Amino acid sequence: MGILEKISEIEKEIARTQKNKATEYHLGLLKAKLAKYRSTLLEPAKKGGEKGEGFDVLKSGDARVALIGFPSVGKSTMLSTLTKTQSEAAAYEFTTLTCIPGVIEYKGANIQLLDLPGIIEGAAQGKGRGRQVIAVARTADLILMMCDATKGDLQKGLLEKELESVGIRLNRRKPNIYFKIKKGGGIAFNSTLTLTKVDEKLVQMILHEYKIFNAEVLFRDDCTADELIDVISGNRVYLPCLYVYNKIDQIPMEEVDRIARQPFSVVVSCNMELNLDYMLEKMWEYLSLIRVYTKKPGQPPDFDDCLILRRGCSVEHVCHTIHRTLAAVFKYAIVWGTSTKYSPQRVGISHIMNDEDVIQVIKK
Repeated sequence: MGILEKISEIEKEIARTQKNKATEYHLGLLKAKLAKYRSTLLEPAKKGGEKGEGFDVLKSGDARVALIGFPSVGKSTMLSTLTKTQSEAAAYEFTTLTCIPGVIEYKGANIQLLDLPGIIEGAAQGKGRGRQVIAVARTADLILMMCDATKGDLQKGLLEKELESVGIRLNRRKPNIYFKIKKGGGIAFNSTLTLTKVDEKLVQMILHEYKIFNAEVLFRDDCTADELIDVISGNRVYLPCLYVYNKIDQIPMEEVDRIARQPFSVVVSCNMELNLDYMLEKMWEYLSLIRVYTKKPGQPPDFDDCLILRRGCSVEHVCHTIHRTLAAVFKYAIVWGTSTKYSPQRVGISHIMNDEDVIQVIKK
């Protein structure tokens, strides 16, 4: 029996098992087995066949966004509309066969947008170059999931399921579980709050399934068995995702309104170029990018060229971005903007910067 057959057997078993107090240990074990088989599927084959082309795209710009969706939902049209790159778009499926990169210039930042081939059901098992597409998606900072608005919420559910099964978690925080494998001493289990979804016995059974008999486990959140399996596997990627519903010019206004009110969702029409500016705004917000302007002593700030950094960055990050030796000779900085109590303010190296702050660095 191959791995795919084993996976489908376990999935069927999970589907037909009732969920109650008596079966939770059995279900926990099945989920652990399923995760184990899926991770072996993700590992590349030892003997590589002929090398495919076009999927190894060099990461460039300030952030990377991957376009994922079923064939013919308008991914290539969006890439051609937002960037200077022209991706072939036609009325038949699988027009795009490789990964085509483009660059969006927005608020002074260069955001790399990747047009990936359409995913089909069963992509996680390698159907229709699905594995390569998903491998590229794992390296992105944000996933733009393109859905056809005329098909309702059907596509969103199917795509989420495909990405979940290969270890990509969308719009979710990393589980707050401390886990460390030790040399001996058995399993030390502890929690900082009352657990309602798992208990010590279930945790031990899951760890034994992974052949782990000596470990330290500390729950800081009320997490589920699935989240514990994610932490043990250690190869999960937690990415922000924006659901983009295209072709809104073909559905009634009430449906557009319903879709637009869903969380993490944006409605657009690439053909008629509707609502694309709002989508770029949301993309900027999800990427957590900020702009910082520099100022030389005795001169006005340079508003033409900005430094693009991540939200929550400190003055030290700004110094490293300007030059790697600057942090070593840093004395203090003068900052104008919303991150200060008054402008200008003299700050230290650990001061947190906000969007559109102006900084002047004074050296020793």
